[in-house]
Amino acid sequence: MKVDVVMLTKNSEETLRESLASIYRNVPVNKLIVVDGFSTDHTSAIVKAFDEKFHNVLFIRDLAKRGKARQIGLEHVETEWFMFVDSDAILCDNWFEKAQKFICKDVGAIWGIELWSVIRNPAVLQIFKRMTMKIFETRGGTHDLLVRYDAVRRMKIPDGLHVFEDTHIKNWIENEGYKVVSTYDPYCIHRRPLSVWKTSSAISIATDEIKHGLLYKYPKLLPSYGFYVAYFFYQVLRGLMRVNA
Repeated sequence: MKVDVVMLTKNSEETLRESLASIYRNVPVNKLIVVDGFSTDHTSAIVKAFDEKFHNVLFIRDLAKRGKARQIGLEHVETEWFMFVDSDAILCDNWFEKAQKFICKDVGAIWGIELWSVIRNPAVLQIFKRMTMKIFETRGGTHDLLVRYDAVRRMKIPDGLHVFEDTHIKNWIENEGYKVVSTYDPYCIHRRPLSVWKTSSAISIATDEIKHGLLYKYPKLLPSYGFYVAYFFYQVLRGLMRVNA
């Protein structure tokens, strides 16, 4: 059984090589479909290197928002099951083999929990896992999502959707009568690039989600997002302390 893999990229060089290596190591890739937002760094060169090695990469450039970009990738899928993988997600060992245990006729998608690479404290990690699972069960996620193609064959993600396109995908699959399974194993390590751990980046991310309805669509997620924000600024503060030391 081989699967197509859809990945969105935009100046992803910092984490891309490790992410792609983990995909080819742990997933039987039929075709890697990369939808790139006209990166200006070495993203395209990294993708080209993997194509020269595996000869199965489709590289598409488009300035579309995330929703349309995922739709573009989906329209090139040819396999019964396919994956969405983020360009900063590192798949665990034997990811696909572990996910196959959950495949049955009423399952439309399987999501492995994301773990932030910066979290080292076991107690904090356990809290993070519970919060992250609650967030996925409410709004979905595409960090490492294995999808039954028939469950989304008729789906059309709104072109202008840049935030919560993962929610649209999860809701669509469930409305088609399928289950969306979330699991602690397999999982992925979310290796966010260093540029993310800045106050300006935190404000930008929060503004995007609030503007698109986080507060009134998903009020029960506020405690989980509160934990995320607190840990985010803890990491920002740690970085500032290292710079000034």
